[in-house]
Amino acid sequence: MPPLSARINLRQRSMPKPIFVLNGPNLNMLGVREPAVYGRETLEDVRRRTETRAKGLGLAVDFRQSNVEGELVTWIQEARAAADGIILNAGAYTHTSIAILDALTAAEKPVIELHLSNVFRRESFRHHSYVSAAAQGVICGFGPMGYELAVEAMADLLGKLDSGRRASKA
Repeated sequence: MPPLSARINLRQRSMPKPIFVLNGPNLNMLGVREPAVYGRETLEDVRRRTETRAKGLGLAVDFRQSNVEGELVTWIQEARAAADGIILNAGAYTHTSIAILDALTAAEKPVIELHLSNVFRRESFRHHSYVSAAAQGVICGFGPMGYELAVEAMADLLGKLDSGRRASKA
């Protein structure tokens, strides 16, 4: 039998890393900010439904929110070593932040871009996304359910959905 230190290292390597679910500016105001656009669920409600869906797929999530661009960049950099993938609702930084794009590119992880509203039915400045250049896909317009869809899509990207489920989608 290998020494204890080797068994611990093997166990640590085989443990899946969480999916980072990162939320940008003003998402802490969900439920009160423009409910006609963003709905009445709070970010805490969204976190709970995201974690529940992830658990059902055998995944863990690390759910975070910041109004500070630099903090989001730091978390994306952290994801390079600490996460299996990134689901990002960058809020308004989607349309302005080359720093976030650079961090996502450097992270070398699967990225799913997420928006609660359909940005293409809104102001024209929201139609351009820097995040999209680093993302495998974009989910927008489904409200809080978009987080659950993003977790499913990430599970599929990571090969975590069972083959029977994938076959039924085809």
